[in-house]
Amino acid sequence: MFVFKYVIIYLFFFIYFPLTSYANSSDKKFNTFINDISKDAQKKGISAKVIKQFKKKAYFIPRVIELDRSQPEFKLTLDQYLKRVVTPLRIKKANKKFKENKILLNKIAKHYGVQARFIVALWGIETDFGRLTGGFSVISSLASLTFDGRRHDYFKKELFNALKIISDGHISLNKMTGSWAGAMGQCQFMPSSFLNYASDWDKDGTKNIWTSKPDVFASAANYLKKVGWSDKKTWGRKVFLGDNKFELNKKYITLKKWSSKGILNSDKTKLPQLDLKARLVIPDNYGNYGFLVYSNFDSLLNWNRSNYFAIAVGNLSDSISEK
Repeated sequence: MFVFKYVIIYLFFFIYFPLTSYANSSDKKFNTFINDISKDAQKKGISAKVIKQFKKKAYFIPRVIELDRSQPEFKLTLDQYLKRVVTPLRIKKANKKFKENKILLNKIAKHYGVQARFIVALWGIETDFGRLTGGFSVISSLASLTFDGRRHDYFKKELFNALKIISDGHISLNKMTGSWAGAMGQCQFMPSSFLNYASDWDKDGTKNIWTSKPDVFASAANYLKKVGWSDKKTWGRKVFLGDNKFELNKKYITLKKWSSKGILNSDKTKLPQLDLKARLVIPDNYGNYGFLVYSNFDSLLNWNRSNYFAIAVGNLSDSISEK
């Protein structure tokens, strides 16, 4: 018993304290990193007040690193994805939200030249109409990702952008929350997107994409317009390919020419004989179907580089009645 007691004490000191030392070492490295970032932020014109808050309140979030490094075990098919994100409930909510905000949405749509239904669809897909905006501290998430180093330069730039947003007075450090990757507010803008596209529609002096619906809608519309959106066309259409084989490329040709190649509407009727240009997107495991998409589809891809995302936004927008 006597020997066993001292073996336990021995193991306690040689197991616990090295781990503690390692943890303290990691804390010290992160604190040093925060101090170095603060010096760079000062050179970039971030206010002394914000830098002081940053040094005091930024903390390392291990969960953020886990999420950044984790990979999904399997890839959803497009149909599986659409069933998750374009649900009957979301379609119902989208129409309800459109009606509730119709006057505001139509003003913003007219100003920017972006159909209101696409603003609502993006809002719905991104955050379930503002319900799920993320509860991570954006500053701490971006600091953690920068410190981790896997995509150091990208996240460091976004961290400085986030500090500038706070320094410019749009939101406080404590209230700047978002996803683990730093996407913020009801339209899930990264800080760089905020600086480029966020709008102060309600004219209160701040671009508030967290709680101001006018600013959220206008910011989304402004983004789409600046990346080439046209309200003269929609996003695309589902089509039937039959047994035809097509090489995938990003070449745009007219619907008339696609029709001559044997492509039909999804209900197997003839395509409109128009000179409207489209390109072909064929998702994996989608049978004899695909999508002819217009240039607005590329604007959606600029927002999120996922065909699934862009198709989901398109489908939800098609389910919204603008009457």
